[in-house]
Amino acid sequence: MYKTILLPIDVQHEASWQKAIPVAQQLLDEGGKLHVLGIVHDVGNAWVASYLPKGYEKQALNGMKASLTELVARELPGDNRVTTHVGHGHVAETILDMSEKLGAELIVMSSHSPDEMRTFLIGSQADRVLRHSPISVMILR
Repeated sequence: MYKTILLPIDVQHEASWQKAIPVAQQLLDEGGKLHVLGIVHDVGNAWVASYLPKGYEKQALNGMKASLTELVARELPGDNRVTTHVGHGHVAETILDMSEKLGAELIVMSSHSPDEMRTFLIGSQADRVLRHSPISVMILR
């Protein structure tokens, strides 16, 4: 049982949280905290960012916060052990930074089934987190 669990999810993809939420709840101590993290991807390129509408990042962050709040209200009703967070940046780095900031003891996250070509080209975010995390990581499929 854990006192602090980080659960990074993609609110737009049910597979990222459907199995992970119940598992994280089971692993959480009675007085523990479940931190649900949504991440707005960093554009990563000034040239690309110049084509986006003014205020895009702020709108994206506000939209993510609203989506997370709605998802938690629907999937975890009345669970006062849950806190939502919105991160911005590269996915794996943001997850690792947030786990350190929160003092998380465990990261619970879902991963898509392996696809050799996709893994070769871009790698899996779960794989990156797993390889670089100083704390335990539970990957669900």
